[in-house]
Amino acid sequence: MVVSLRKWLLRLKYALIFMLLSYMFYYAIGLMKEYVLQPDKYRVPEGSAVKVFYGDAAEVSDADNLADRLKLFYWYGE
Repeated sequence: MVVSLRKWLLRLKYALIFMLLSYMFYYAIGLMKEYVLQPDKYRVPEGSAVKVFYGDAAEVSDADNLADRLKLFYWYGE
């Protein structure tokens, strides 16, 4: 059995190029993901943003208040 060193080096070169390009493609997709997606969509709102949900159950226990809030929700479509 004859083993050609030239063929093995050529295959090794192609394998290394394939791995390098695969890693570069993976890194580029990661960069695009960071660019497209928001960093944290559950962060505390800033500026003129209004807090919609309150964590205390005592604040929403009043049925009239809840009905009014639901009516406004459907009226404004928010």
